Amino acid sequence: MSLVMTAEKREAFLAEVHIGVLAVEREGRAPLAVPIWYDYTPGGEVLLWIERDTVKDKLIAKAGRFSIVAQVETLPYKYVTAEGPVVAADGPPTEEQALKIAGRYLSPSQAANYVRGALGERSLLIRMRPEKWLSNDQTGALDDL
Repeated sequence: MSLVMTAEKREAFLAEVHIGVLAVEREGRAPLAVPIWYDYTPGGEVLLWIERDTVKDKLIAKAGRFSIVAQVETLPYKYVTAEGPVVAADGPPTEEQALKIAGRYLSPSQAANYVRGALGERSLLIRMRPEKWLSNDQTGALDDL
């Protein structure tokens, strides 16, 4: 039994609503690994909305790449990791992009209020093109135990 997901399944899983874990290298220390909201459409780019001049922004800019992990923390366990280069980090997200990211995690009214309060000049949309993937799906692995 293979526990590795097909390309189609891993992309669909990453597109589901999960709190992501952003991982980016840092010199002289362990990689920065922090929870983050994100957006992803199968076949597309991973979108992050962060603030300029933060630790995340500086490290991503320096590394030019990052990875993101999405997981299920209950049986059957599943995870997907996508890694790739930053293809753009050139300005704030549009209101529509910000609402799409926030709307994955909040109700429509909460997302609208969040975007109204958080979207501004310090906002930055980062786009990453996944090139390397890791995945694991424990569905069925425990059936015979």
